[in-house]
Amino acid sequence: MQRIRHIHSITKRLIVMTSIAVAVLGSIFALTFFFDQRFMVTWAVPLCGIIGGFVSIQQRLNNVTDEELELLDASVFQILLVPIFGGVFALVLYLVFLSGIVSGDLFPDFSFPEERSWQTGNQYMMRIFQETYPSSGPDLAKLLFWSFVAGFSERFVPQLINNVTTRVSSASDRNDRDDAGDR
Repeated sequence: MQRIRHIHSITKRLIVMTSIAVAVLGSIFALTFFFDQRFMVTWAVPLCGIIGGFVSIQQRLNNVTDEELELLDASVFQILLVPIFGGVFALVLYLVFLSGIVSGDLFPDFSFPEERSWQTGNQYMMRIFQETYPSSGPDLAKLLFWSFVAGFSERFVPQLINNVTTRVSSASDRNDRDDAGDR
């Protein structure tokens, strides 16, 4: 019976926190859209990651031990940690997609603004953040889906980062050996 009370208490807190997170980020998103007449992808990405984190916690509640349930019920911070990481991981994944480090049919393509010769570096960087969008509707859907996955699966983005750094290290080691062999 105590277990069920903990689960209900945590679920209520998750609903409240999810609603607050959606309201805050949704308001920022709406204000940006209303005043600037632009869809700011950089607000939608962490929002999907945060929602993914909240859903992940809710999905796992039935599988955690009684001690973990007590800890989660007693600490607001423990409940917020996973969704916060989810939002951060979604932003990191967004940067990975923008950089082209990961690409393919399953991942979104983006349209970048053209660089103009009269612009300074700072002006162009601002344009990149303000005017870079997924290339199509399906690309937007892919971005939002992967942002949710980044929040839902805590290990997805860290594993992706590990895979990329391992590939870079391996390539660097091969280049170093090739350079040493050329001498």
